[in-house]
Amino acid sequence: MSTFPNCPKCNSEYTYEVGTLLTCPECAHEWSRSEASAQEDTRLWKDANGNILQDGDTVTVIKDLKVRGSSSVVKGGTKVKNIRLVDGDHDIDCKIDGIGAMQLKSEFVRKA
Repeated sequence: MSTFPNCPKCNSEYTYEVGTLLTCPECAHEWSRSEASAQEDTRLWKDANGNILQDGDTVTVIKDLKVRGSSSVVKGGTKVKNIRLVDGDHDIDCKIDGIGAMQLKSEFVRKA
């Protein structure tokens, strides 16, 4: 059984093939296989202002963020150096002075 990529518009896993196009039954989006493979190869991470992020960048936290499972807070304006980009909901791995290893969402940072 062949597997199809998730829908690029709504991320539905129930995509299927109709002729040469891939189709999403949930949002009715249609795209070609070449578009799907190009999108998988060129994943871009963007900050809150739309700037493209890369591994090793320095970013600044734009708002106070509560640390889950702790009473600590990452204050807005905190600089985070040498980030690492990963796939997932929290797409930045980093170490923050005074707190330690964390994962952040790219929507709460801006490139410094």
